[in-house]
Amino acid sequence: MISKLNDIVSEKDVVLLVDSFYEKVNQDYLLSAIFNDFSGINWNIHLPKMYQFWNTLIFGTQSYKGNPFEAHLSLPINYTHFARWIEIFDETIDEHFSGIVADQTKIRAKSIAQVFESKLAHLNKSENV
Repeated sequence: MISKLNDIVSEKDVVLLVDSFYEKVNQDYLLSAIFNDFSGINWNIHLPKMYQFWNTLIFGTQSYKGNPFEAHLSLPINYTHFARWIEIFDETIDEHFSGIVADQTKIRAKSIAQVFESKLAHLNKSENV
């Protein structure tokens, strides 16, 4: 019997999404090293920021204050990292949610990843000229 998944409808759902996603990131062969080794992320600080970020994007709460692109400037990341990030993000949403908001969240995540990757590639290309 297939159970129907609910859409993303609350901040509790955002916490489930973020926690599940980063649990996978921490076990990923490519992304774990960026988050844990290179960046040395303090998860007790990072996760609440991500709850605020996604609550702001999904529900318009305006709880997130910051510049997410700036946080990525010093990271040794490229298209491969962003593609893997999106793969894990989509997989996580599909495991827990189904609906319009879930679909829109995946689209928004892809858009953010594409913009970040493009801007970083441009900046790195400019630095190497």
